[in-house]
Amino acid sequence: MYKQSCRPVDCIEEAVKRNEDKLYRTAIAITGNSASAEDIVQDAFIKLLETKQTFETAEHKTAWLMRVTINLSKNRLRSSWWKKTVPLLDIYPAQTEEQYYLMEAILTLPIKYRTVIHLFYYEGYSTKEIAAITEQKDSTVREQLTRARRKLKDFLTQEGEYE
Repeated sequence: MYKQSCRPVDCIEEAVKRNEDKLYRTAIAITGNSASAEDIVQDAFIKLLETKQTFETAEHKTAWLMRVTINLSKNRLRSSWWKKTVPLLDIYPAQTEEQYYLMEAILTLPIKYRTVIHLFYYEGYSTKEIAAITEQKDSTVREQLTRARRKLKDFLTQEGEYE
C-alpha cells in the first residue's frame, strides 16, 4: 500500500524527479511560454509541499500534480497580466521542423483542446485517464479530441502542411 503523506522532503524530491519533465511539457503546451511553464511547475510542487492530502499510489500523485499544473496554466492564461502580454513562442519542445509547425498549430487551439491533445499524444494518457485528470466525462474528452484533430487538420491544410 502506497499511502504516503507529502510532508517529508524526500517525498518532494522523489516527486520532482519523477514528474518535472511531464509537468513542464504540459505547462508549455498550454501556455506556449517556457518561463511561465517553469513558474507553473514550481508552483505545482509548492502546492504538493503544502497539501495535507495522502496519495494511494505514485500514479495518483502524478495525476494530482497534472491536475494542479493544468489548473495553474489555465489560471495564468486567464489573468489580466497575461492578457496584456505578447507570448514569446521562442522554445517549442520540438526536434524537427515538422514537429515545430505541429506544435505551433497546437498552440493556436483553444486551451481545452490543447490540453487533451497534449495529454493524449504527448503524455500517453487514455481518454478515461484524461477525463479523471480534467474532471470531465470520458465522452467529453473524446469529443474534444475529435474536434481538436479536426481543427488541427483544417489549420495544417490551410497552411499547406497536410496534403
